Amino acid sequence: MSNLMSRISRPVALTATTAAGLLMALTATPSAAAATTEPAPPECVQYHSSWRYTHVSNSCDATVAVTVEYTNGQDAPCRVIQPGEWATFSGYGTQSNYVTALRSCDPTPAAGV
Repeated sequence: MSNLMSRISRPVALTATTAAGLLMALTATPSAAAATTEPAPPECVQYHSSWRYTHVSNSCDATVAVTVEYTNGQDAPCRVIQPGEWATFSGYGTQSNYVTALRSCDPTPAAGV
C-alpha cells in the first residue's frame, strides 16, 4: 500500500483530497428549495422571464399570492394576482439571475412593519 502511495504524485493526491472535501460540503448543505417552507402555487399560475421582466399570469379561478425565487437568492415581493390577471417582477438581467421557481406567499406584512 505504501508503495502505491509513493507512486501517486503530490498534485494528484491534493486534487483528489480537495474534490472529496468539496463533494462532502455540497452534500451537507441543504438546497435553497429544501429550505423553502411555502408550497408551489397551482399549475394554472405560469411565468415567462426575459432579461428585463418576469411576468406571472394567473389563469386559475381563484386569487393567488405568489413570489419568485432567483438563482442569486434576491428578495422578490409577494404579489396578489386576481384570476385572469398578471404581475411583473424583475427579469434575469445582464447577470443571468434566472427565476428558479414560483412560490405561494403570505401577502400580509409582518407585525410591527
